[in-house]
Amino acid sequence: MTLDQSPYQGYLYAYPHKTAYRQLSPRRPLSEVWAAERRDALFGYVHLPFCEMRCGFCNLFTRANPPAEQVTAYLAQLKRQAAAVRESLAGDASFAQLAIGGGTPTYLTAPELESLFEIVGLAFGRDRRPLSVETSPATATPDRLAVLAAHGTTRVSMGVQSFLDSEAHAAGRPQRLADVLAALEVIRAAEIPVLNVDLIYGIDGQTAQTWQHSLDEALRWQPEELYLYPLYVRPLTGLGRRAGGREGWDSQRQELYHQAVEVLTAAGYEQQSMRQFRRAGAPAIDGPDYCCQDDGMVGLGCGARSYTTSLHYSFDYAVGVTEVRAVIDDYLSRPPGDFRYAEIGFDLDQTEQRRRWLLKSLLRRTGVDADAYRERFGRAHTDDFPQLKELVDRGWLTDDHRCLTAAGLARSDAIGPWLVSGPVREAMGAYVAR
Repeated sequence: MTLDQSPYQGYLYAYPHKTAYRQLSPRRPLSEVWAAERRDALFGYVHLPFCEMRCGFCNLFTRANPPAEQVTAYLAQLKRQAAAVRESLAGDASFAQLAIGGGTPTYLTAPELESLFEIVGLAFGRDRRPLSVETSPATATPDRLAVLAAHGTTRVSMGVQSFLDSEAHAAGRPQRLADVLAALEVIRAAEIPVLNVDLIYGIDGQTAQTWQHSLDEALRWQPEELYLYPLYVRPLTGLGRRAGGREGWDSQRQELYHQAVEVLTAAGYEQQSMRQFRRAGAPAIDGPDYCCQDDGMVGLGCGARSYTTSLHYSFDYAVGVTEVRAVIDDYLSRPPGDFRYAEIGFDLDQTEQRRRWLLKSLLRRTGVDADAYRERFGRAHTDDFPQLKELVDRGWLTDDHRCLTAAGLARSDAIGPWLVSGPVREAMGAYVAR
């Protein structure tokens, strides 16, 4: 990877990516994995791998329209896993923040969501904490949102992608604007503190004018957060099977990105990263003691990742429809005792721990806390990563090597992959996409 390639090389939402994970031999008891870890401010995550449709751009671990009996079986198995994991953590773990994602958690019916929250309570305790839940226009119904609100949900995130049906369809998302508007009405009526709306730029046929329309329509709802995603065409997705890059696509996406930054800044939104914009004064859902660089995550469900200081682990990873179904079937067939072990993962040595800390900090607007880095690792981040000077020379990083400039934020999807280590890149490259 070089910084002179496309500004859209990859979204580094986690490090290392699951394609770098491998079978752990022997598998490791979770009681030992977590024994020496700080457990007083964890992130709890539950993954529901079901949706009412598979969008053309989606490479998440999910299955569209599963049989009803599989959903029932999944919730039953999730409860068994929750009990096994909680026991493995010796009952003394506390959680600063929770999230339920997928897939689309509100694919579940309202009664099934009630069952899901019982599982959440079993795994993570019943105290009220910041809680984010994903939804979709077709499933954000009043009865479902009532369940979310009753269980203390503080943030709902919905992928709209475009407020024009033609653009949504071009991105492989067969939705109707009427459903989008009805869902937004329902979410606002539920009085959940934070609404996040996802939009996509770089769709076939999209122009500055149509992008402005979607931005204006989103702002009409005054969402507390907006996430703006450049369209990617990835292998094994719907778009990946029938489309490729097009001439001028990078320039178009950069122009639409800069247009959105200008529009949202003028509307009173503060940019948190290349993708995230938060309305000034809006409540943040992060717990007061939560820090993603240092704290661990406990994931439940097929498709969820977990991480400690030195081990990231999950179930098997897949994108293709047939392979996703096989992984779900494997999860459903597991005896409860299997959930006491980590089987697939990646060991982070000190070098990789430093790199992860840097990446998780650098790609945020607030940048690197140099004092915290030195306290954690005993060295300056500039000594560990002398290559950061190249970003300074390009005008993408401030002179103190701490924060990306506006030009650097726009290049986040090139800077992130550029900083991936050689061993992680090699492991990702050796992964056979499924």
